[in-house]
Amino acid sequence: MIRVQHITKRYGMHVAIANVTFDVKQGEILGFLGPNGAGKTTTMRIITCFMPPSEGTVEVAGFDCFEHPQEVKQRIGYLPESPPLYQELTVTEYLTFVGRLKRLSASRVSSRMAHVIEQLGLGEVRHRVIGHLSKGFRQRVGLAQALIHDPPVLILDEPTVGLDPKQIIEIRELIKSLAGSHTLILSTHILSEATAICDRVVIIDRGHIVAEDTPAQLSSRMRQSEKMSLTVKHPSHDWLERLAAIPGVLHVVQGATPETSIIECELGRDLREDISQFVVEQGVGLLELKPLLLSLEEVFLQLTQQDEQPTPQKDPSQV
Repeated sequence: MIRVQHITKRYGMHVAIANVTFDVKQGEILGFLGPNGAGKTTTMRIITCFMPPSEGTVEVAGFDCFEHPQEVKQRIGYLPESPPLYQELTVTEYLTFVGRLKRLSASRVSSRMAHVIEQLGLGEVRHRVIGHLSKGFRQRVGLAQALIHDPPVLILDEPTVGLDPKQIIEIRELIKSLAGSHTLILSTHILSEATAICDRVVIIDRGHIVAEDTPAQLSSRMRQSEKMSLTVKHPSHDWLERLAAIPGVLHVVQGATPETSIIECELGRDLREDISQFVVEQGVGLLELKPLLLSLEEVFLQLTQQDEQPTPQKDPSQV
């Protein structure tokens, strides 16, 4: 559905993004992750035809963003970090305006507006002035304007920034409900959000793509050893030393309580059977044994704090 091929954006001598390449499949939710100033917004502005790349090509639904920008724009719904809302209009007045701006007929505007209002839970505020709405409802109205023309592609830039925890959960559930019928790119630096929503993630750092995979696969690729959490009922005073003596165990540390321990094992070795058998033989009462994966936050920090990565200056388009 979306093909980004070797795009580079220069501002004079400064290179904001360099040789960025990735694809997004139809119906997929792709998380586009990176620290502030990494090049996320620049990339999304190129995909949405806001500006052209210095090099490379972008295709959306088979249309080149440079050669056929109008065709691309008709197929994209865009929610920027700050939704483009007219505070003095009511929700229905604003969505009617946006629908006509996107060249929908009057009847089509009416049917689509009814659909997105129901879909996004805006029925109770449809006749209220936007400037009087809460931040969460304003974000829903912003998402409604991106959906009003029923585009196959949605580009969402930091869709939950500034929301309270309840509003964040609501917006995340709305976004997840759009998968399948829409292809989504979700730009965020909230990594728990990417884990909760996205099928796959692309991590950009200082203008360069540094990783692309599912969160689980990234965790598997980045870990240097296998880790497990063990909880027993009656640990003895020398319990940690005896655990560490099991062949293949590299290190054992006590967890949050004396009953819990974190066991680090050799990479590629699954010692769950050996450890559980040992615990049973010791008669200390096995309560839980589970593998621990690197969180997306840990993967992100490893990938974006490596000294060998290029260090371009901050993207001026994001200042």
